[in-house]
Amino acid sequence: MLSPSTFASRRAALADQLSGLIVLLGNAPAPMNYPANHYPFRQDGSFLYYTGLDAPGFALTLDADSGEATLYGREATMEDRVWDGDVPSVRERADSASIQSTAPPEALAEAVERARQSGREVHVLPPYRGDQKILLGSLLGVGPGDVAPSEALIDAVIAQRLIKTDEEVAEIEVAMQIAAEMHATAMRLAQPGRTEYEVAAQMEAVALAHGSFPSFPIILTTRGEVPHHHASPYVLREGDLLLHDAGATAPETRYCSDITRVSPVGGTFTDRQRAITGLVLKAQMACIEACAPGVSFREVHDLASRTIAEGLVEIGLMRGDADAIVEAGAHALFFTHGLGHAMGLDVHDMEGLGEDRVGYADEATRSTQFGTQYLRFARALRPGHVMTVEPGIYFNAALIAQWKDEGRFAELVDYDEAERWVGFGGVRLEDDVLITETGHRVLGPGIPKALDEVEAAVQAG
Repeated sequence: MLSPSTFASRRAALADQLSGLIVLLGNAPAPMNYPANHYPFRQDGSFLYYTGLDAPGFALTLDADSGEATLYGREATMEDRVWDGDVPSVRERADSASIQSTAPPEALAEAVERARQSGREVHVLPPYRGDQKILLGSLLGVGPGDVAPSEALIDAVIAQRLIKTDEEVAEIEVAMQIAAEMHATAMRLAQPGRTEYEVAAQMEAVALAHGSFPSFPIILTTRGEVPHHHASPYVLREGDLLLHDAGATAPETRYCSDITRVSPVGGTFTDRQRAITGLVLKAQMACIEACAPGVSFREVHDLASRTIAEGLVEIGLMRGDADAIVEAGAHALFFTHGLGHAMGLDVHDMEGLGEDRVGYADEATRSTQFGTQYLRFARALRPGHVMTVEPGIYFNAALIAQWKDEGRFAELVDYDEAERWVGFGGVRLEDDVLITETGHRVLGPGIPKALDEVEAAVQAG
């Protein structure tokens, strides 16, 4: 649990970087199919960072010149209390974050208008929801599509949120403990006769039992060649390879975890599964070891690419020198994405503020090469960064067929051999890594990933 003074200190540090009026919108309830039937609520990460308020319908202004913060929200009516029970007052919510003033929602427009009329700059973050665009457009006197976010505010927020304090790391560790139990459950249930839906449901049940939620919709599939494939009614069979990518949120603060493992259904890796999983594990361990202050994450991604290329040459799927394979981009037939991303209050931390601003800034340039172009973070690592490290190998039938038909990298890829692997699926291994002053630390308890440990965990089910 974070103290009210933590949020006050964060706001003070933000105010020191700017002048004018800062406006931060919390998220509103999002209807699914009619107004009273909502999707599960997820608070905006930046609003949560500066207020700690995990409830819908609030906004904050921060006067960067005076330091005064005001929370805008509607008091609960008797009808609200009948249907939803007792809830804290706006003043009580403000006190929980050491916010000086409160006001009703309609006062927000008046505060913004006063700032604009007096020639003060009004700073807003990029809106990513339609209701936010409409509200900000109305506040700023422009159309919903013409809201101009403040670059100074974006950069100041990124600079703060990217470096995790010891308090934040402790909250991520709480989320890691829950994720460890979720993945242990998946391994235990990776048995013939169960459905993917059943395994995913039991993983989610673990999170809910801890007062948590999955940090993103659970990815669980025997179709591992599709990196973001969700669970289906498919009935698991002996010899299948089950990929499970899931995390949890810390119950009181909503900091995230994000972990991926693969489990052999029935408890024993086939020879092919052992070869590919072992290669991905080798690449991941090398990349984790390389994580340290001053090392660019692009360099770490390239290390994963080279390690995977070398292993695929040994297996017979690729030909030639690993450096040449990676330089050409041929390895991306099998390693189709970037190595990882920043993580914090958002599982892809601050992606709503602009992926390039968070992960590249003025330190790096995004590659145009297939695969590497999906790397979300390339800048130099610093103490306090929390990164996912998640290399993978995939056998995507459509991609293999297209590249073969186009004759791409025919001298580097054995397409006949690659086609014999279609149907294998895919493997990804992911851990959450804190960059320290002297190197790195893998967060959370040990979650089995060595092949023998995974087999033992599945067999124990």
